[in-house]
Amino acid sequence: MTCIIIDDEPLAVDLLESYASKIEDLEVIGTFNNALDALKILREKSVDLLFLDIQMPEITGIEFKKIINPDINVIFTTAYSEYALESYDLNAVDYLLKPITFQRFLKAVEKIKNKSVVNTVDNNKNDYLFVKTEYRHQKLFFSDILYLKGLSDYVAIQTKEGKVLTLQNMKDFEKSLPKDKFIRVHKSYIIALQQVEFIERNRIVIDGEYIPIGATYKDAFWTKING
Repeated sequence: MTCIIIDDEPLAVDLLESYASKIEDLEVIGTFNNALDALKILREKSVDLLFLDIQMPEITGIEFKKIINPDINVIFTTAYSEYALESYDLNAVDYLLKPITFQRFLKAVEKIKNKSVVNTVDNNKNDYLFVKTEYRHQKLFFSDILYLKGLSDYVAIQTKEGKVLTLQNMKDFEKSLPKDKFIRVHKSYIIALQQVEFIERNRIVIDGEYIPIGATYKDAFWTKING
């Protein structure tokens, strides 16, 4: 499970990073003293968990939570108890009051693990997913998706009805889409297997679009096809 830590107090960052290092399956992939500096990593990498301070300059943790991908789990960290109610209104997983003990930190992380198990089970039952696009969450049935194309700052999902753009990243989709229906074939493409028309010279054709098969993904793709 990947996480980043955002807190304008360096000592608080060091403490949380130290706690995280004691949990075997929790990996800190970034620490920041300013929330806005974390936006790039949130767009480029798959982040499961965000430890987010509330009282910070430029933008508060509450304000930051409102603009990021709602699928990212957030644990607020703060010295002020009066924000607790608002944080839960924003569907925060937990609210840690400073000074934070390791036992309380561990309990909050365990909530994420339990939540992840539930989400995995639920996703296996569904034949659709919701994608955040502009100011709404768009419901997309797996059977309507042709392929996904990763662009510089967003992902374009090509469906039978048209194109849907979202700021969610490719790694998030690679984890959430069912493995028996979708496969990543290139750093910029995830395809729906049932939509493949034919394969020609390491290129897949779906709805007239020629999609390259990347060298990194070639063996897994052909194993899937031949299987």
